[in-house]
Amino acid sequence: MLSVSDRGQALPFSPYRKLTPFADAAKARGVHVLHLNIGQPDIETPPTMLAAVQQASIRVLEYSPTAGYPSYRHKLASYYQRIGMPVVADDILVTTGGSEALLFAFMCCFNPGDEVIIPEPFYGPYLGFAEATGVRVVPVPSYLDEGFRLPPIEELAARVTERTKAILICNPNNPTGYVYRRDELTQLLALCQQQQLYLLSDEAYREFCYDAEFTSPLQLPGAAEHVVVLDTISKRYSACGARIGAFVTKNKDLYQAAFKFAQLRVSPPGLAQMFAEAAAELPLSYFDHTKAEYRARRDLMLQRLRAMPGVECPTPSGTFYIMARLPVDNAERFAQWLLEDFSHQGRTTMISPAAGFYATPGAGHNEVRLAYVINQQAINAAMDCLAAGLRAYPGRVPQPTEAAAVTSPLP
Repeated sequence: MLSVSDRGQALPFSPYRKLTPFADAAKARGVHVLHLNIGQPDIETPPTMLAAVQQASIRVLEYSPTAGYPSYRHKLASYYQRIGMPVVADDILVTTGGSEALLFAFMCCFNPGDEVIIPEPFYGPYLGFAEATGVRVVPVPSYLDEGFRLPPIEELAARVTERTKAILICNPNNPTGYVYRRDELTQLLALCQQQQLYLLSDEAYREFCYDAEFTSPLQLPGAAEHVVVLDTISKRYSACGARIGAFVTKNKDLYQAAFKFAQLRVSPPGLAQMFAEAAAELPLSYFDHTKAEYRARRDLMLQRLRAMPGVECPTPSGTFYIMARLPVDNAERFAQWLLEDFSHQGRTTMISPAAGFYATPGAGHNEVRLAYVINQQAINAAMDCLAAGLRAYPGRVPQPTEAAAVTSPLP
């Protein structure tokens, strides 16, 4: 009998896309769905990027080199150098999105049965890449009440075994918005040096740090052999559909291994590299407006969330996500209920249940990730829906003040 592979069956669904059928059904009923579930920015893609493709003179759209166009790799290296990262073109392998960079890292750094240590909560697809490559994720919990700071280095060191091959971080962190400090990264690198581990650094959101300074572990002394930076243009230039990323390392053996995997897919997208090359020429001042807008959206969403009884959320220092604990019995049931059974003034909101960002069973069951990627007017409308939804939800967990009000005798 025909059957799907074990890995195909075990692969988890995306934590931010799994409720899409319920959102589609709500839209079909005429309900306007405000999307806070996915990191799809509404900031305009830079016109110069679009113009680079529109004005290109192309007779034949050929394969690009396996590592990417040399002109783009040189300009991308210049971008890294401007932000203090000692990268040259020969350290860069252009990938089909950050997802392919992650896949190359899992394929090149691990054998089946090896382990990767990841602070949790973490970007949900890491579990999928691990499952697809036969790698075991070893989570180290961080906590909402502590602002999701990096767990003490002793806790990470205690999880190192003979099967451990790498530590994986996302900095700034998706989904928590935490920005790792230089001293924390120095400790992580020292642990990797001591135990002969790779340090994989997913830096999709490096431009969006609001209350903390960004540091890449590739900037630290002694990083060359251990650090792999996984990058993408998707978020920083509002170019998610371009599918251009980068696998960046100064470890030549690792680079050559990734290059061989890259040959299997022949080349990264040619038109999208023209698009990305124009982005690499933008001045760093390009990010000033975008960063200010996201910060304003963050502050608005925090203000609205903290006004809702029973909602708890730390202030994220980076990215465009907020993790919040809700007064509900189960965040996934609540998120589905918002789409299936609820509307407020003809609208509802789609949120991401946080359990999909954890590897520990039961963790994050009453937490959600919210993306402040829509404009401030839309954020206010979404917060109106969320507040009304929390009041109406049958599985709402009563708060102490509410319980006291119910049980107190009338004067």
